[in-house]
Amino acid sequence: MSVEASAGSAFAALVRRDLLLAWRRRGDRLVPLAFFVMVAALFPLGIGPERAVLSGIAPGVVWAGAVLATLLGMDALFRSDLEDGTLEQLLLSPLPAPVLVLAKVLAHWLATGLPLVLAGPVLGAALHLPAAAQPALVGGLLLGTPALSLVGAVGAALTVGLRRGGMLLPVLLLPLYVPVLAFGAGAVAAAASGLSAAGHLYALGAVLALAVTLAPVGAAAGLRVSVA
Repeated sequence: MSVEASAGSAFAALVRRDLLLAWRRRGDRLVPLAFFVMVAALFPLGIGPERAVLSGIAPGVVWAGAVLATLLGMDALFRSDLEDGTLEQLLLSPLPAPVLVLAKVLAHWLATGLPLVLAGPVLGAALHLPAAAQPALVGGLLLGTPALSLVGAVGAALTVGLRRGGMLLPVLLLPLYVPVLAFGAGAVAAAASGLSAAGHLYALGAVLALAVTLAPVGAAAGLRVSVA
């Protein structure tokens, strides 16, 4: 078997393992989704049910909820593997550390990010987001939530060895999440106003491409420092 095939098999096996663990702990994995729904549900209670007002704030509310929900689950990305010794064994395996990080981020996004993408249009409709803006919302979430997970992996790797790393993580990540939030909400707002959302979506795609390229390397370096 070639090196590429072996690495591909190890990558797929690690994704399957993490998805199986996520399924066994599905109660924990549903917390970000529940938080996402609660954030969107609180705004109509706080500012009133006026359709025009809710429609105007819907892009920002949905995207802010998605960012905060993603942040909520990032601390657990590597922590359980560190606590049971699995992380050290994975780093000693022939699988390159950036590929290991990419596999774990993919599994994390499938378990927590994809449900946010699916729930986004429902919450947008509940906030009276125009139907014309729904494609921009879905497209933005499909591009933005993986970027959030990738960037979050760097912060999770740097803080995984700290006793209270979960408290430090939002301080590290929220400033880095601002571009994704701005471009994502901007795309939805532009579409809702009848303008083209292509520019914002292209920017999100560029952020995702940059995150796929650099974040696994940075997270792998952070894991080596944390585990050492």
